[in-house]
Amino acid sequence: MAAICNVCGLPDELCICEEIAKEQQKAIISIDRRRYGKIVTKIEGILDSAIDINELAKLLKNRCAAGGTVKDRVIELQGDHKKRASAVLKNNGFNVEVR
Repeated sequence: MAAICNVCGLPDELCICEEIAKEQQKAIISIDRRRYGKIVTKIEGILDSAIDINELAKLLKNRCAAGGTVKDRVIELQGDHKKRASAVLKNNGFNVEVR
């Protein structure tokens, strides 16, 4: 017998908790200028613990072909990747706001 999700009540194979969490989050993409004029793309606003932020950061770094890190649930990508990051997040079901 399949395990049942405590949140949505569906079997684990059909669990929709992550999709619901993605729709409720608003990812805010902004550019920050760092030391020596380096540009960093910041993705913040993804606060729900149902979303694996490290896996999302790995996907963004891979699709944008850039290095990056996660600090306090904020994803930082090296370089200006507003358009690419926005497209990747929209394709994965997030609501996106670009600043």
